[in-house]
Amino acid sequence: MSYFVSPIAYIVLLVFTVLSGVFFFIYLEGFAQVQFDTRAQLFQQSFSLTEFVLQPYFGTISVLLLLIIPMLTMRLLSEEKKQHTSELLFTSPITVINIVLGKYLAALALFILMLLFSSIFVIVLYLKGNPDPGVILSGFMGLFLIGASFLAVGLFASSLSQNQIVSAVISFGLLLLFWIIGASSDAETSVVGYLSIINHLDNFIKGVVEVKDLVYYISFIFIGLFLTHIVLDSQRWR
Repeated sequence: MSYFVSPIAYIVLLVFTVLSGVFFFIYLEGFAQVQFDTRAQLFQQSFSLTEFVLQPYFGTISVLLLLIIPMLTMRLLSEEKKQHTSELLFTSPITVINIVLGKYLAALALFILMLLFSSIFVIVLYLKGNPDPGVILSGFMGLFLIGASFLAVGLFASSLSQNQIVSAVISFGLLLLFWIIGASSDAETSVVGYLSIINHLDNFIKGVVEVKDLVYYISFIFIGLFLTHIVLDSQRWR
């Protein structure tokens, strides 16, 4: 995998793991302080590791992914154009679909590794505490789906320009648009709210897995890969 030939994968893994660990321990320390705060004794019954640590942690990880994934995907296709190796891909005996899926699955493999690193803290918490295992599983499922969606958009953005920085900016801009659009609206009652990519993560973080959220993310991934295929196919015949 070309990611591990350059320092990018190692730097991203290190930065992501360190940041996720820092935020995890911040939330854990806050939970411990509440438990030992005599002024909060009347409210301790309303707090749990799941609500006070896990749910904010999953939300923070999603923000980190929004910032990091555009950097992961910016080289996938733009570098091929810059180095003029895209012609070799287009003339090789593989289809455009294979190119798109190959690039996407390579990025997805690195992303899964990132999630595995971030799960270390949650596993330790599960072994030492009593968080809801259902929330842990659904939370990581939600992070996987939203991250896979980010990767599909990032791959599409990388197909639009041979400049890596431009690709990263386009990717971040598109993701931020789908993040904030309808974020203050309810996905259940508002069409605009349904389009917000973060709204569909909320149920996963709460331990609820609904078909509409699965359909949304799978459709989001499919559209991102489909648009990438269209762009590459048009460039192939130029």
